[in-house]
Amino acid sequence: MNLSRLPPLNALRAFAAFHQAGSMAAAGALLNVSHAAISQQIKSLESHLGLPLLDRKPRKPVLTDAGLQLALTLERSFAEIAQMTDALTGAEADRPLQISATPAFVSGWLMPRLADFRQKFPEVSLMVDPSAEVKPLRPGGIDIALRYGDGNWPGLEVELLVESPIVVVASPELVPQQVPLTPDELARLPWLQELGTHESSDWLRQQGVTERPASGMTTLPGNLMMEEARAGRGAAVLARAFVEPDIAAGRLRVLFQDDRKKGYFLVTRPGVQRPALRAFTKWLKGQGRK
Repeated sequence: MNLSRLPPLNALRAFAAFHQAGSMAAAGALLNVSHAAISQQIKSLESHLGLPLLDRKPRKPVLTDAGLQLALTLERSFAEIAQMTDALTGAEADRPLQISATPAFVSGWLMPRLADFRQKFPEVSLMVDPSAEVKPLRPGGIDIALRYGDGNWPGLEVELLVESPIVVVASPELVPQQVPLTPDELARLPWLQELGTHESSDWLRQQGVTERPASGMTTLPGNLMMEEARAGRGAAVLARAFVEPDIAAGRLRVLFQDDRKKGYFLVTRPGVQRPALRAFTKWLKGQGRK
């Protein structure tokens, strides 16, 4: 590698800060310099490369295609450098491990198992963020996300934890007979939906229910949604892994199952993992195999 051909580090840092912060002023605050200094560094970087990185015609400058490619590369590279230096110096040793997952996953799968991790690794502090929002994985922030999907998250390390089809469930009290329901019958049921998602609404539309359900749609956090479904106060769309014991015990009835290959994945940033994250991911994989 010819280091002499690389652009000046300060210019790269300024450009990465602009991408992260979204404006010259915010980037300047991030690096404790003026917005004019950020602008000058980016112009210097463009001159060095011989191509535009920002489109300055809009009122607010935006990245060009080339600028976006460079910004994403810098984000990954600087993150890896930060991870490595923190690992070498032990700077992150005492920072709690931050975990992002949906409330349904946290209450239905993670929390019932977490006592085992606490017993085995009492020295590791955890911070669980139960939210349906897809949170970015950045140094000093979220360390690991547990996401549902098909595993397609470019630029991140992804490994299947639990394969689980999507099911539509309801209490036998709400749906006494286990027979396929027509769109009209589905529309007459009360429905539950996890806060921050549209899974129930989308599924109903796929079944031909175009109007709002006659008995309403209640949106609430995933753990409360599961409790309401068990109590017979609505039908819900869920990952089967959360409600398998309820289905086996007859507390919930499966109205529909989508058998496409999906599940919950471990999602982390590429690069060196600190010891706490390595311990947690190894423990999660063991739980997933069980």
